Amino acid sequence: MSLSDQQAAGLSAETVVVAAGRPPRERDQPVNPPVVLSSTYFGTGALDTGDRGYGRYSNPTWDPFEEAIGQLEGAELPGLLYASGLAAVSSALSLIPAGGVLVMPTHSYSGTLVMASELARKEFVQLRTVDIADTEAVKAALAPAGPDRRAASMLWLESPTNPMLGIADIPALTGAAHDAGAIVVTDNTFSTPLVQQPLALGSDVVLHSVTKYLAGHSDVVLGALVTSNPDIRSALLHNRTIHGGIAGPFEAWLALRGLRTLALRVERSQQSAAVLAQRLSSHPAIESIRFPGLATDPGHKRAKAQMNGFGSIICIEVAPAGGLDGAGAADKLVRALQLWLPATSLGGVESLIERRRRHAAEPVSVPENLVRLSVGIENVEDLWADLKQALDTLGG
Repeated sequence: MSLSDQQAAGLSAETVVVAAGRPPRERDQPVNPPVVLSSTYFGTGALDTGDRGYGRYSNPTWDPFEEAIGQLEGAELPGLLYASGLAAVSSALSLIPAGGVLVMPTHSYSGTLVMASELARKEFVQLRTVDIADTEAVKAALAPAGPDRRAASMLWLESPTNPMLGIADIPALTGAAHDAGAIVVTDNTFSTPLVQQPLALGSDVVLHSVTKYLAGHSDVVLGALVTSNPDIRSALLHNRTIHGGIAGPFEAWLALRGLRTLALRVERSQQSAAVLAQRLSSHPAIESIRFPGLATDPGHKRAKAQMNGFGSIICIEVAPAGGLDGAGAADKLVRALQLWLPATSLGGVESLIERRRRHAAEPVSVPENLVRLSVGIENVEDLWADLKQALDTLGG
């Protein structure tokens, strides 16, 4: 069943992650698509748009994943697979005209912020960072406020943001961006297509670090972009081809295999995150907590309106304890854990934890004592027992 056929059939996302990107239903066809290891393809004469030609232009192993992610995001076109999430970020940023204005969340993923800052330092773009949860502030950053202030060319959204879990009013901001003549790119890595549909909320391009939830097993590094706009997709494809940010075929195959269990993994991790967030919110060793699923979270109402769930990332700020400042107490907490893995990244089957300011590139506005938890699919009581014993050591 093709991408368009599956869309027409109205299959649920939980079914699409399993059914999309399969070989045709013909005698002796494999159930799973094969890995094609080739740098070039047979052909004679002039290349046309239907020819694969060369391995930097195309690979049959990319196609099934690109079809699947396009369908999951509700796009009218297949997605585009990249060598990494940051390769996809770079390609998306290439849509900004020279000297154009980029509006971006203050608390975007640090790699995205570093790339945007470097472009601004070289005067390729003008960068305006803003609290993405402050709708009026974002609107002010988008629109010109004087004769020398240009309107934005691109609005970059993360919602929830990494790592502060701020929630943007996506429909309001995409409308304001389009009124200002800007295109909108939304990083949907934290939510996945199962929890949030940015294209349906007005975004022009959706970005994923496929490394995270989509592949889901912490064993590949990939990125993806999705759009329904043929001109935008053509520009992104040209950028990928010319700059060479292509995925390896085996990584693409692994990502598709990981995608098959996305619905189960997201369901389990979201359920566990909700339980853990509720329990963490009352522990005396924690100064504050951010999780959109908590009724007390400042982004709860907005997240409830535009998300199908609340994700499985929790952020806590650890209180000073035992003569240690907040950062020291946070480091002690991480070292005391036995089941949670102290490592960067997120979205895998295993639960990961880290103090984010251990990264030099993390914005200084991120508190030193902030710890990000990526909830995996382990038994929730085991996860809580490990957290509780580690938190209790701070009190001792």
